[in-house]
Amino acid sequence: MGAGHRSILIAGAGATGLAAAVELARRGFRPRIIDSDAGPVPLTESRALGINARTLTLLSPSRVADTILQEGHRIDRFRVRSGGKGLFEIDPSKIGGRFPAIQALAQGHTERLLLGKLSDYEVEPEWQTVLESVSGTMDKPHVTLRRADGSREELDPDILIGADGAHSAVRKAAGFDFPGDALEESFHLADYRYPQPIDAHYVEISLFNPGMVGRIPVSRDTVRYISTLPDFESHIEHPVPGGELVWAANFRIHFRHVERMSKGNVFLAGDAAHIHSPAGARGMNLGIEDACWLAYLISEGREQDYSGLRMPAVKMVLKQTYGLTRLVTMHHPVATGLRNFFAPLLIRIPGITRRILRSVAGYDTPPPVWIDDAQ
Repeated sequence: MGAGHRSILIAGAGATGLAAAVELARRGFRPRIIDSDAGPVPLTESRALGINARTLTLLSPSRVADTILQEGHRIDRFRVRSGGKGLFEIDPSKIGGRFPAIQALAQGHTERLLLGKLSDYEVEPEWQTVLESVSGTMDKPHVTLRRADGSREELDPDILIGADGAHSAVRKAAGFDFPGDALEESFHLADYRYPQPIDAHYVEISLFNPGMVGRIPVSRDTVRYISTLPDFESHIEHPVPGGELVWAANFRIHFRHVERMSKGNVFLAGDAAHIHSPAGARGMNLGIEDACWLAYLISEGREQDYSGLRMPAVKMVLKQTYGLTRLVTMHHPVATGLRNFFAPLLIRIPGITRRILRSVAGYDTPPPVWIDDAQ
């Protein structure tokens, strides 16, 4: 059987599943992709906002990166403040390379760009389709799908990919453990739309004692504020008057990952395999990275190498985001004082700044071997 004739079922039509489908279709496969939702994430409820240089590199062969660069806006300053004073500022452009270190674009827009590209290959997600069960062996999974009208379909895909999020039906049905912990703090977010354009090219974190408020641009007139403080809206410094609250949410941050990202011919990618803090904007990017590596390995007949290649990168990013989250959520006055004193000193050390920038750009994981100019 030729590689392109292998039947592949992708559960989950979010950014990770769509990236997997695009990369497989680009290589001559015709995957099926299902999702229990009625369509892509609403534009006003996009949790992920940052697209890093690694993701842009991965999406460059399909030309999706070109449209992301047109639709989004480059982040060219990172600021950290405490007590109303600037602690330090980082210029992401110093990383160099073909793509900006990080581009801001709401997840809903990114998903729609991936959907548009996928339709070029005449592949469309099957919405409102639930993966009801996985039986048989993991080498030869037997899948039952249920549609909105209650009808069912039985199929035996050669490869099953679970890209169906933190509550993955594939992960649960295939019996993957998902160990980890939740942080004590709850995080709060609020998106404000302003009546006139705002500066959408910088990210700012304001540290309090305790807690923090982060400012992340969503678009040219909308800003997301994320905080550990329940009354954080009283700490917001709005760029212009007349801002309208368009979305708010609360969530607890979990740090979890599977021990292996595959069993036989069942593979997990993105939040189905690992969840962590949004600190560093690595969540969606790591999932797209999983998807692109898996598609490449499937095309090479090396899909059994997937877990061994991806787990070190996943563990590194989870460790990194855990440390970063602890740094911005610390409570003890002595600890916060030491952090505020040493951070500006450390950031002046070129090697440390470069490590931070490589992390922001996503360049601290192995480069994709199928792209010639990847960093």
